Formats: sequence, C-alpha cells, structure tokens
Amino acid sequence: MTPKKTYYENLSDTLIERFNKRGIEGYYCNDKEEALLMAKRFLTPGCSISWGGSETLNEIGLFEALKDSDYILYDRHLAKTPEESLQLYGKIVTCDYFFMSSNAISLDGQLINIDGKGNRVACLIAGPKNVIIIAGMNKIVTDVDSGIERVRNMASPPNNIRLGRNTPCAQLGRCANCLVDDCICCQIVITRKSNIPGRIKVILVGEELGY
Repeated sequence: MTPKKTYYENLSDTLIERFNKRGIEGYYCNDKEEALLMAKRFLTPGCSISWGGSETLNEIGLFEALKDSDYILYDRHLAKTPEESLQLYGKIVTCDYFFMSSNAISLDGQLINIDGKGNRVACLIAGPKNVIIIAGMNKIVTDVDSGIERVRNMASPPNNIRLGRNTPCAQLGRCANCLVDDCICCQIVITRKSNIPGRIKVILVGEELGY
C-alpha cells in the first residue's frame, strides 16, 4: 500500500467516526470498483432509484451498472416537457435510493454542496428514503469555509465548461461571484447532521473522483 493510500485509510477512519456522531453512516472503499460493489449492496430488489448530476457517479460506472436491472429508474433528463419534468420530480423526491456525490466534506464530517436549480440538494435534505453519497478523498477539506471555496473555485469552473454554461468562471478558471443567468452556484447547503440516523450514507473512495 502506498503512503497516500495509507493516509486515505487513516483519514477515512477519523471521518467515519465523525459522521456517526452526526447520524450519518460512513464507509471506505479502496477504489472505484469496490465503491460500485458497495453501493449496489445497499439496493433491494425492485427498488426505485434516482440521482443528482455527478461526474463521480459516472466515473465509478454506476449508470452502466443500473441500466440493465430490475430496478425502477427515474432519470430527470428523460422528461420532454415541463409537465413531465414536474411529474418525474414527484417520483424522484419519494424514491427509495437517491445517489449523488458531495462537492466537499469537512474534516469534522459536514457535507458542503452548492447547486444550481437545487433539485439535488433538495433530495439530500428531505424526500428519498436513502441518500447514498459517493465521494473521492480529493473532496476532503479542512472546514466549511474551505469547502465553499473549493466548490466555487475548483469544482464549478470545470462543471460549467462540461455543461456548456456561459459563466465568468468558465472563462477565467476561478469564481467571479457572478449573478448571470447560467450560474450554477445558487443554493449553498451545509449538512451538519441527519436527524434520521443512517438515512445518509457516505462512501469515501481512496481515489480522486469528480471535480
């Protein structure tokens, strides 16, 4: 095991202990293949599943793994009209399992997420019976303020480029505290505790995943 892997493992032990104090279940996987297997182990036959936008979920192969299965999948991108989108959201917000990543995680176990429309963080806060968060160890930051700084300057610029958004950070490579129409930094949510013990499950992965 490399020194970095040993460091990740030791750090994950600390984070999992701090998650537990906050009503959040924490797990550690050595790599993305292991993380995918763990994520699938939580699922029950015929359960309903949805997800928030995430490069991490794509990188671990979650979408491919779910494609040919007996699960009920709610994909918000399949809605063709505003009416369909609204109906689909009603199903997503009450699904059995909601997958997402976290934009940042503080050393004391708080989750930091910044959203555009807010559908992802809304499901994190309430609705789905289980929220499964998969995050690479590159998402760990010292504190909440560092997490917000990380999201705005390191995650949002490449995400805006990926989404084809016309924002200052996509051009400059750093946050300009913009209020343009294409802004994806509209909602800032700090999850410091889950009052439903075990509803939120965080799978930490000993690799760099997502932005």
